[in-house]
Amino acid sequence: MTTMPSDPSTALPGRPPVVDPATWQAARDELLVREKAHTREGDAIAAARRRLPMVELDGTVEVVGPDGPVPFLNLFQGRDELVVYKHMWYDGAPHQGQCEGCTTTAWHVKDAAYLNARGVSFAVLTTGRWDEVASYVEFMGYAQPWYSVRDVDAPVGGEMGHITCFLRDGDRVFLTYSTTARGNEPVNGSLGLLDMTPYGRREAWEDNPEGWPDAPQTDSPVGGHGSPICWYWRTDADGVATWGPTSRPVPQWTRPGATPVESLGRHGHHH
Repeated sequence: MTTMPSDPSTALPGRPPVVDPATWQAARDELLVREKAHTREGDAIAAARRRLPMVELDGTVEVVGPDGPVPFLNLFQGRDELVVYKHMWYDGAPHQGQCEGCTTTAWHVKDAAYLNARGVSFAVLTTGRWDEVASYVEFMGYAQPWYSVRDVDAPVGGEMGHITCFLRDGDRVFLTYSTTARGNEPVNGSLGLLDMTPYGRREAWEDNPEGWPDAPQTDSPVGGHGSPICWYWRTDADGVATWGPTSRPVPQWTRPGATPVESLGRHGHHH
């Protein structure tokens, strides 16, 4: 006897009901009403974001890049708008000891061609010493411009781990927007796709059907997100989520010389 997919004895634990196409379409259409409302509210929020007041700052403040110190104004590359990602940095840490959350963001903006086409430049800023930063950028294969903003005051420097937007008017520079925490998620297209999948992101905070797969238990720090935290994107060589001395941010396994040679040791992770 052939086992049917709807046979309860073989069904996935917690699996939603199996229905005919018409019933599925009706449920899909019902959800679409909520999705459209969500989209329209997002558009309204973006419209309000474009109307936020601005803060003027000194565009001549220097940041350090491959050509040494340059004025912040240079990061606009002659364009009127600039988006930066502020990448956390752990001084002296091996490459695998750098922030896995910041790695996910930087990895998803490896090419700014579509931003450039709309008159927007992109750069990554971090508080690391330039020699360490340069080595890391080479190891990761990043083509985007990176700069050290060590000892530079906010809003160019300051707290890391978020996206900040600037506007240029001639030689005048203005801070227009900044976000933190989950406000960074629009950059990470993988999260949007995972949100469409049956199992989602597999993060501990998600509301899933009873019996759906649990989030990987990586013994990660709490960091305010529950355990494991939102950014658990660390694995060992076999792709198993882990937080131990052999783990590293996921894309590093595609990098040359990625075999772990050094323990994370004292370079703990604090978000």
